Amino acid sequence: MKKLIILFLLFCSVAFAQKPDGKKVFQTYCWGCHHQTAMAFGPPFSQIADKRTKEEIMAYIASPLSLYKQFGYKRSVMTQLKLSADELDAVSDYILSYKGKK
Repeated sequence: MKKLIILFLLFCSVAFAQKPDGKKVFQTYCWGCHHQTAMAFGPPFSQIADKRTKEEIMAYIASPLSLYKQFGYKRSVMTQLKLSADELDAVSDYILSYKGKK
């Protein structure tokens, strides 16, 4: 019985685990250099979303030093962020939510 309860609680914790909020990830890690629709130090999310796929956004955030020249950026490379896979997925979705917004 005790094992069954433990298994049930473990299942519930996994089943109800929430994906991080992309906006909160943005506010924590990205806002200093990027804004949603206005140019800051880095390009706005609306511009990124119009140019890049989700896979490209995730790859660049995960390893900016290895991709900035391929993406045509001439300025200093973006700061290397230590995001979990869930945070990376959430912030990428948040960036893409600005596709087509000026």
